[in-house]
Amino acid sequence: MSIERDHAPTVTLTADPGQHPAVFATAFNTGDPAAVAQVYAPDAVFVPRPGTPLTGAALASATAEFLALGLPIEVSVRHTYTAGDLALLIVDWSISGTGPDGAPVHLTGTATDVARRGSDGLWRYAVDNPFGTASA
Repeated sequence: MSIERDHAPTVTLTADPGQHPAVFATAFNTGDPAAVAQVYAPDAVFVPRPGTPLTGAALASATAEFLALGLPIEVSVRHTYTAGDLALLIVDWSISGTGPDGAPVHLTGTATDVARRGSDGLWRYAVDNPFGTASA
């Protein structure tokens, strides 16, 4: 039996770019793709595999693949550099546990992300590159 939702859980965005990865983790850990979508700018790019930038519906689909693992993400901000309405975020992250198929899952990376401050003063990902400088 599936549970239908009228709308995604409300995600509280932040005015502090250094807190945006924690906002992302909170949204991710709801398991709801619509909640995760709230942390991205409308024109955002997601790079689920090195060398594979995705936007729009492809971004949403790739995010749903990570959510389908049913495991929480942990994040730790290493660096935040802000220039006006842009911020470069270097973030260590991990997803670990037992996947839906019973196999162990251990994904880690150091993200190289760019967030942009919206006209509302809140930050959203413009570029989410979870594997940073990993080669393709």
